[in-house]
Formats: sequence, structure tokens, C-alpha cells
Amino acid sequence: MIELKDLHKAFAAVKAVDGVSFIARDGEITGLLGPNGAGKTTTLRMLYTLMKPDRGQVLVDGIDAATDPIAVRRRLGVLPDARGLYKRLSSRENIEYFGRLQGMDEALIRTRCDALIKALDMDEIAERRTEGFSQGQRVKTAIARALIHDPKNCILDEPTNGLDVMATRAMRDFLRRLRDEGRCVLFSSHIMQEVAALCDRIVVIAQGRVVADASPEALREQAGTPNLEDAFVKVIGSAEGLAA
Repeated sequence: MIELKDLHKAFAAVKAVDGVSFIARDGEITGLLGPNGAGKTTTLRMLYTLMKPDRGQVLVDGIDAATDPIAVRRRLGVLPDARGLYKRLSSRENIEYFGRLQGMDEALIRTRCDALIKALDMDEIAERRTEGFSQGQRVKTAIARALIHDPKNCILDEPTNGLDVMATRAMRDFLRRLRDEGRCVLFSSHIMQEVAALCDRIVVIAQGRVVADASPEALREQAGTPNLEDAFVKVIGSAEGLAA
């Protein structure tokens, strides 16, 4: 479980995150939504300990990221917006390398790597160098790399960005599988169809603050519209109107 409590982060006079609080629970897919510049990426970076909050608390499985960031990182599998792979290495070598960085023994690395290659349907690319990979092939490799240490909590920033229809459907199935295994899955997306298809709960951030935290059904009811995209626009518009 991931819990954020009153997170704040400013860059000079700009308040990027201004009191964000929410919980992402085990066995659920939580969607983090918001317009560009809303504070989503800064929030995620504080969550996976790349950035320190000015104020507030990040808890992962009850562990405070400020006091034990290494323990928190071990419990997180992160697919950031920057998905750089080592181009001279194969998919398998990229994945195995991250297992070694996690301190895993070689036998466990091989077992986990084989399982992820099968789960993500990567058999045809496993031994190929990643240079020249398609976007879908790069994303699959990056996700397997993030999950090699079998984390209970998975954070994915735009996991289907740039994928074709078939790859997107396969990725959705994989995210549901992670949820059904009892993991906490937190992902950001701009694609409302994807959010509607996947999310058990939606957290909407606007101007650095949480302006909605509800199930898709409750969010549509709150906005008074049957369409999730219309609900999102209405919630964002209301928040910006109050801030003006």
C-alpha cells in the first residue's frame, strides 16, 4: 500500500505540489490523472524517492521514505516517464542487470526473468539487442526490468504511451494480472478510455492539489455526467475556477 500525506514541493516561487494526500491500496489499480503541469510527475518522483518533499510524508507498506528510502525502493517497481535502456544489451541482459542491482542471486534472477519474459510475451525479443526496438518492445523490457525483484507496489507513468492497439490491450491485461495478484498498482495516463477500462479508483490532481479521489462511477456521479472524460473536464474546470 502507498500512502501520501500532505506532500508539498516548490521550485522557487512555483508550488508544483501543494498538499497532495491519497492512498493507493493493495489489490487495486489507482489512476493518477491531471492536466499538464498539474504536479503528477513531481508527486511520483517524490513517491519513488527521486526527489525529497519540502513537507509531508510518503509511506510504502508503512515504511517512511524519508527515514528508510532504500527499503522503500525495494518495495517499488517503477516505470518512469524516461525509459532509457542500455542499447548494447539484449532485453534479457537489461532485465538481469537490474536484478543484480537489487542484490538478487543469479538463480532467482534467471527464474524471475524467464517468468516475466513469458508473462509479457517477449520470447522473440529476449535475446535481441534493444537498439532499434519499437516503442512497445522498449516498454515491455522496461516493465520487466522494473518488476524483476517482485515488488508489491508498481508505479507506471504512461505505460501505454506510443503503443499500438494490440500492444495496449496486452498491457492492460498485464496490469489487471498485477492487480489480481494483490499488488498495489498506481499509474498515470491521459487516455480516458484506458482509465475507464482499468481503474478501481481515480485520483485527480489540478494545480498541485487533489481535487477528486473516487471510483470511476462515483466520479461520474459527482460530476453529473455518464462520460468519464466529461467528468474529468468538469472536475478540472471547477478546481481552476475556485483557484482563480
